[in-house]
Amino acid sequence: MSGVSCGALLWPLSARAGLPARSGAGKKKNVRQTVPGHGAQYTRTGRKGKGDLPQGVFVAANRASFLAMERSLIIGASGGIGAALLEATGGVGLSRRDDGLELTDEAGLARLAASLHGPFDRIIDATGALEIAGVPPEKALSQIDPANMARHFAVNAVGTALLIKHFSGLLPRRGPSVFASLSARVGSIGDNRLGGWISYRAAKAAQNQIIRTAAIEMARKRPEAVLVAIHPGTVRTALTERYAGSHPTVSPAEAAANILNVLDRLGPADTGGFFAWDGQAIVW
Repeated sequence: MSGVSCGALLWPLSARAGLPARSGAGKKKNVRQTVPGHGAQYTRTGRKGKGDLPQGVFVAANRASFLAMERSLIIGASGGIGAALLEATGGVGLSRRDDGLELTDEAGLARLAASLHGPFDRIIDATGALEIAGVPPEKALSQIDPANMARHFAVNAVGTALLIKHFSGLLPRRGPSVFASLSARVGSIGDNRLGGWISYRAAKAAQNQIIRTAAIEMARKRPEAVLVAIHPGTVRTALTERYAGSHPTVSPAEAAANILNVLDRLGPADTGGFFAWDGQAIVW
């Protein structure tokens, strides 16, 4: 989403494979199967069943074993990263193209949320805009336009707030779940050493504050839920094609794999955080 290098991939999709089953008494075999609708494999203890879904007890090192079999909702599913996330999770997708998703239309967002049958254990907000109405990000203070800045806040900050407001209720009341919103490292105040892109940076910083604040309230009603901002790295999409420059980029599929790997490793203690594609915390 931003022009920040994302470097080498640390956690490829295959890293979400299961671990060997726990040792114990009995003569049961460890059977490796792929969960339908998801690329990851998990090791279970027991015999193969005749149906599509594996039977027995899944053994996994983290939340991936739970979330991989549960329902995902991808908001912004027609974009490069959103489409890749939808394919990787086999979940439900919402987009402007297919569903009339409009971040500045609260009534429309409320209707879309009400039309869905939850709960969803993983909700990912893959919306956002670097250019709005064809206006590129500013390179100098003299280029600031109040109307353009307001549009950035409406889409990149207020839009996120409305998505959390109307869609977080689709998370389960009990049990682990995650609501992630794609942010950008350029929204970090502490990491800003280059300047420029004032409207986009400011809107993304506001988005991060919204997520941080909403996570505190969400924890009171859903103590096992995780609400985070995540920077996907520089991904080869229409959003970044003119701004990547010499920065290394990854495909949408690689970015989706990285995002899911990070999310599957987070727990309640991480809620309200800001994380990069490689799992590292980003300074606010």
